[in-house]
Amino acid sequence: MRALPALMLTMLLLVGLPGCTASDDNRLELTDVSVVIGASAASPPPPDAPWRQVTLPDDAGRSRPAQSREPAWYRIGFERQPPVRDRDAPWGVYLAYLYHGGSVWLNGVLLADLPVSGEQVHVLSHRPRLVSMPAALLHAGHNDVAIFTAHPSPLPMQFPGVRIGPVTALQPLLDQRLFWARTVPQLTVFGSVLVAGSMLLIWWRRRAEVLYGLFGIAEALWGIRSLTFLIDALPVAQWNWWRVLFQCATGGFVIAMALFSLRLARLDRPWVERALLGYGLLGPLCFALGGFAADTAIGRWWIGGMMAVGVVIILVTLPALGRQKKLLPTTLRILMMVTVLLGIHDYLLTWQPELLARVLPEWTGQRIFLLHIGTSAMLLAMGGLLTARFIKSLVALDDLNRTLEARVADRERTLVENFAQLAALQRQKAAADERQLIMRDLHDGLGSQLFTSLSRVERGDMDSGQIAAALRACIADMRLALDALAFEQNDIGAAFGNLMFRWQPQLASAGIESRWNVDLPNHATALAPHAALQVLRIAQEALTNVLKHARANHVVVQLRETDAALELRIEDDGCGLPAFESPQQGRGRCNMRTRAQRLGGTIDWQSADSSSGGGTRVVLVLPLAGASRAAAPRPQPVAADIA
Repeated sequence: MRALPALMLTMLLLVGLPGCTASDDNRLELTDVSVVIGASAASPPPPDAPWRQVTLPDDAGRSRPAQSREPAWYRIGFERQPPVRDRDAPWGVYLAYLYHGGSVWLNGVLLADLPVSGEQVHVLSHRPRLVSMPAALLHAGHNDVAIFTAHPSPLPMQFPGVRIGPVTALQPLLDQRLFWARTVPQLTVFGSVLVAGSMLLIWWRRRAEVLYGLFGIAEALWGIRSLTFLIDALPVAQWNWWRVLFQCATGGFVIAMALFSLRLARLDRPWVERALLGYGLLGPLCFALGGFAADTAIGRWWIGGMMAVGVVIILVTLPALGRQKKLLPTTLRILMMVTVLLGIHDYLLTWQPELLARVLPEWTGQRIFLLHIGTSAMLLAMGGLLTARFIKSLVALDDLNRTLEARVADRERTLVENFAQLAALQRQKAAADERQLIMRDLHDGLGSQLFTSLSRVERGDMDSGQIAAALRACIADMRLALDALAFEQNDIGAAFGNLMFRWQPQLASAGIESRWNVDLPNHATALAPHAALQVLRIAQEALTNVLKHARANHVVVQLRETDAALELRIEDDGCGLPAFESPQQGRGRCNMRTRAQRLGGTIDWQSADSSSGGGTRVVLVLPLAGASRAAAPRPQPVAADIA
């Protein structure tokens, strides 16, 4: 109950605002106020009508309980004796409210005819009224103001205190009341629509954030409920449906805020939530069963129960919120207590004003509803709390993203280092494998040839000419291996150029005219060193056969790259393929075929001239792996013909 002093202070401040006090230097002293019940609304009752004295503001439930729901005429008499300088100043009569409309008369002349409730239209207006009184109608002495008010409501009639005086003195009263009764609800409706839309959008995109969804629903329902201060009149049929919507929006708002408070305090229990939703559906169910006639009972008992729900939720959630020693939760806690008290105040002001009048009679007569002000402040604090929570989540998400980015960057650096190490190991392994292959090839070729020659020399089977020929063959084989390893990027074209440079003079000295055709792209055709060595050995073996056995006059050597393979073609015009193979020739062709198969290629021997059987064509086709091809767009090949 620590919020009770704040509530009383708020009320006293509003009572003490300029223009709201019971005494005002600019207001004329009222000489007498009387009322007539049930008279015709066409014109004021005559002086001999059964007028009875009343005190303003008038609560018909207390002054005349038996006739508290009847339309009435109020007569206010006042004396006007202004000074000469103020004789022509405009005067007026100020009414803080005239809920169901009526008319205002001055000395028997109609000043204002306000809309009243009838069979077609229902009027319920919270708008204050300031009716001007022409100076020509004002008497210098006694004047009578007669006010008729209709009352189609089942609640007892409430008639405000009347202020009469110069318009300049009454205008601040009107402006102040208009602000609280019209401007604040307009701002509330507009703000509720914006906040509800944003909160529901957040909840729609992130369904796990139930707090935003509940708060958005509560804001939307509160905006609908606040429309009651802005709707002055509606057709009767629409008015009945509006009352249904108003009551359901009021009850739904309380239920939504109760669920929100429980979840905010982390006290959500499924059975409690189901019970609250069930009680929230009780009002619409009563409307469905009892029709529009149930409006009064629902407003009195169902909405009254909502006040009890609010009190219980406050008592349950306040300890949990009290453990959060921060400004926003503390402010929200205080505003929740104040809002519940303001809700009780408005409920008593509507249904039991006589109870509130025993404590604050002057305040009760002003009939200023405070719940929409306190609730707007509470919703503002809740919105601030959710906004702070949302910002905190964004900050935490940014921190998490930065942490993840740092970790990912560290992992990327680690992966790059690991890949670099792995690539280095792969290169080392590939180099080692190539060395092993070359060493094996040298051992099986050059090493075997040297060992055989040495054995023959030791036995004395070779003369000096044979020894020189064997050594030249060994040197040629060694140079072939060096050519395959000498160039960067394993350029088969460059290695093949060295082969051509050594073999062209040998062929020419044997009387064989050679033609070399190298048709490779401008970029290097990459082959592993061992593969390049095998290609060169096949070419060397084929040329050796031409030189020793073909008895040819011409030989054409062609090396080219197609879209999918490297092709080596050696063609001579010699004696052609023999009908049978000598042991040496058989070993040479077998070695060439073995080398081609190891590289995944094929080799074929054909007759160059099928009609005469002359000449031999050796064709090696070696598929090129896609990974070993150059990645750059392939330019047009450039042919090099060397004769």
